[in-house]
Amino acid sequence: MQAKISRRTALHLGAGAATGGTMLAAGSLRAQESVNWRMQALWDANTTPLAFEERFVARVAELTGGQFNIRLFSGGQLVPANQAFDAVSGGAFEMMKTFDGYEAGKVPAFSFTSTIPFGFPESDQYEAWFYELGGLELAREAYASAGLFYVAPTVYGQEPIHSTFPIHTLADMEGHLGRFVGLASSVMAAFGVAVQPMPTGEVYSALERGVIELADRGDLTANYEAGLAEVAQFIILPGVHQPTTATSYVANAAAYEALPDTYKAALAVTAREISSALRQHVLVQDGVALEKFREAGVEIITLDPAEIVAARPRAVEAWRAAAGEDELANRILDSQMAFMEQLGLI
Repeated sequence: MQAKISRRTALHLGAGAATGGTMLAAGSLRAQESVNWRMQALWDANTTPLAFEERFVARVAELTGGQFNIRLFSGGQLVPANQAFDAVSGGAFEMMKTFDGYEAGKVPAFSFTSTIPFGFPESDQYEAWFYELGGLELAREAYASAGLFYVAPTVYGQEPIHSTFPIHTLADMEGHLGRFVGLASSVMAAFGVAVQPMPTGEVYSALERGVIELADRGDLTANYEAGLAEVAQFIILPGVHQPTTATSYVANAAAYEALPDTYKAALAVTAREISSALRQHVLVQDGVALEKFREAGVEIITLDPAEIVAARPRAVEAWRAAAGEDELANRILDSQMAFMEQLGLI
């Protein structure tokens, strides 16, 4: 005969079972191996973007019960920024935060996983392509041949153009020396800019010395922190060369595959958290940074939206030229353009 159990006893037993399940899950997590990685970021020390990478590594550790620890290094601290791709590919360290466009000369597909000049004007549109329309898988395919695994993007808004002379129309840029990278270098060249690619860390001195006259660098807050108000008297908005931006968490493929599934999940979940957090932070701080630039004597110039729309077909021609005969680059571009058509952008 089955004994009767009181409601209070049942509740007590249920609570005990729930606690036990939690303890078992925590115990399983603790039982997993301790993993230590190194990661080099894009950003300089003591900058806002690097602070978000600090949040990234702290959150990964939190989600894995302190068992997956990623030691963070600022841009250039382990290897020069332009050597990070090869260093992570070769296993010198396990992870990097990068901008795919830096390697577009090697892998044409990277032109379209970093930014699309005159393309998606809203960050949510670009992020939707990654998460809803197969962009993540396409980016992973692009990295796989180099022994690298694309974890996830950090997607945020426009980056402005900083200039030493006023720019009121796109034609005003023709013949001037400008720093752009990735697909932006091809597209801006198609609009008559004499493009001078260079690392982010060289932009300030290049503007100061007159090596370039206009430049892309980073978001408004990062650029203010880098002192660009001292060397460029004009900001041009919107940043047509980079209306939305995707930087990337990329790992050595062998190191990634050796991770427990829970650690892989921690990377994916945290990457998306940081993407949203940084995007919202940038959205709020753009207005603050613009006011600081104005106070420093910088003039803010806004391009005519109608001119930007009218210029998009010319940009599309440059996109196709950049994709060339590369099969993967064209698949990515076709996917993005189909979404742009759906959105009424082209």
